Amino acid sequence: MTLPGWIAVDWGTSNLRVWAMTSGGEVLIERSSDKGMGTLEPDQFEAAFMDLAGDLLGTGRMTVVVCGMAGARGGWCEAGYVAVPAVPGRGAATRVVTRDPRLDVTILPGLSQADPPDVMRGEETQIAGVLAQFPEIDGVICLPGTHTKWVRVADGRVRTFRTFMTGELFALLSRHSILRQGMDDDWSAEAFAGGLTDGLADPAGLSAALFGLRARGLLQAPHAGETRARLSGLLLGLELAGARPFWDGGKVIVVGDTRALDLYVKLSDLAAEIHFVAAREMTLRGLISAHTELTGGSE
Repeated sequence: MTLPGWIAVDWGTSNLRVWAMTSGGEVLIERSSDKGMGTLEPDQFEAAFMDLAGDLLGTGRMTVVVCGMAGARGGWCEAGYVAVPAVPGRGAATRVVTRDPRLDVTILPGLSQADPPDVMRGEETQIAGVLAQFPEIDGVICLPGTHTKWVRVADGRVRTFRTFMTGELFALLSRHSILRQGMDDDWSAEAFAGGLTDGLADPAGLSAALFGLRARGLLQAPHAGETRARLSGLLLGLELAGARPFWDGGKVIVVGDTRALDLYVKLSDLAAEIHFVAAREMTLRGLISAHTELTGGSE
């Protein structure tokens, strides 16, 4: 097996993904596991990495560049934040003390904002990837997820951002509230679209609209998938209402997987210009840019 020139790592709350890279930035091997930050104690990270990628190491030192929740408090090693305005992927990275002398591990910093208070960790690497692909962008990047980020960028820098807990709210309401009694695993595109329209038009009425889902389930026997899809639409409509200053009349790049991009397709009718890009590619591109910055090499 050809040994990699370095290893790129995206360590999220739920999953760990590694790429064995050539020195020129080509992917040799891609692997993933369910050993996310949320399942590990700080002293378990190195073993989890070695279980997945230990066979990729030789006898010499291997550069490992890590983004994501491995740098959170309670992660492998806490990495700091760089205050915006800032160039994502730049700033003081954190070196990890490892037991295996072959590992040379660096964790990238997150971004922070003082007013209003906000932080991100991991998404800044995707933003760096977007800026590498669209270096002239002066607009907004949307990063859907459990905690969706809306980010304004200009001149290669993150200027400001806001986080919306849309995904977490959906999980809490669908699993742990009274609405869970009406949930199933189906999906109604029509119900989702209607909920999104209503949530965007009347965000102040969200609490009443949510109980309306319960009442509808008791009185009208909704079709399969309607309650789940309408809940998702209402919450996304609430998010879009709050994020209006970011997308109204401007250019938006949405970074996500296929499912996320399907949910945010409504933006095509709202923003002046919209592009969809894959999260995996942007994460990898951002890690390659970070490696280049850290090593002083070329991509």
